[in-house]
Amino acid sequence: MDKEKARARICELTDIINGHNHNYYVLSKPVIGDYDFDMLLKELVKLETGFPDFALAESPTQRVGGDITKEFQQRQHKYPMLSLSNTYSEGELADFDIRVRKLIPDEEIEYVCELKYDGVSISLTYVDGLLDHAVTRGDGVIGDDVTANVKTIRSIPLKLKGNYPANFEIRGEIFIPLAGFERFNKIRIENGEDPFANPRNAASGSLKMQDSAEVAKRPLDCYLYYVLGENLPLDTHYDNLLKAREWGFNVPGYLAKCKTMDEVFEFILDWDKGRDSLPLEIDGVVIKVNSYRQQEE
Repeated sequence: MDKEKARARICELTDIINGHNHNYYVLSKPVIGDYDFDMLLKELVKLETGFPDFALAESPTQRVGGDITKEFQQRQHKYPMLSLSNTYSEGELADFDIRVRKLIPDEEIEYVCELKYDGVSISLTYVDGLLDHAVTRGDGVIGDDVTANVKTIRSIPLKLKGNYPANFEIRGEIFIPLAGFERFNKIRIENGEDPFANPRNAASGSLKMQDSAEVAKRPLDCYLYYVLGENLPLDTHYDNLLKAREWGFNVPGYLAKCKTMDEVFEFILDWDKGRDSLPLEIDGVVIKVNSYRQQEE
């Protein structure tokens, strides 16, 4: 195959395979079987091996890992990753609502309720539509750069779709689904290894492994829930999450806009009853003011 045909086919295969990854890992709607997918991936690997200069930054072959990290470099967060305050009673939530309405009088307040996922917090930065770096929460100011390991998680896009900001950050939670955790622990026991105590420990330990090829073997997933940047397309948290879903991010549907505290309490009660139906463990509910302008006030 000549160089121009190889370059064109590498670009074509990269787009096709990334699309199939999105269909399978984000939308849960695969359109081809495993064998056909593997054949496409093998063709791409062969072409990239023969023409390495034509491999793209968003190539799905990065998902298999291979980088060995002796130690993780630390990186400062552009926006501090603060831990969330815990509230345990309806009275405390009502007091929170009163404080918000006093700070923003004579305006309608809209909240967004989301589930608090029990995993490992991660911050992803995208530049010109490509994943630039991934950093753990750390102490909230400085975290570990785990980009090579995060690139192995197939639900995290390496290249975005549609119209997106040139430079922005999106935060989420890396976790191991309960079903995948059970299978993973079963394999560890069969291999004579100690099982992990819980999915969160397994996800945290996986993310800090030095061999990204080993990380690629772990059943990691990621939910994204917060977009930050100076040139976001919309003025509310909820609407930007919907945009992020269009760009290719795995934004879960476990969220709701609420105009009253009664609606907030209803959301909390519904998911307290329905938590056993979820594919992962949760640690409560997160409540955010929807408007960015009102958040700043």
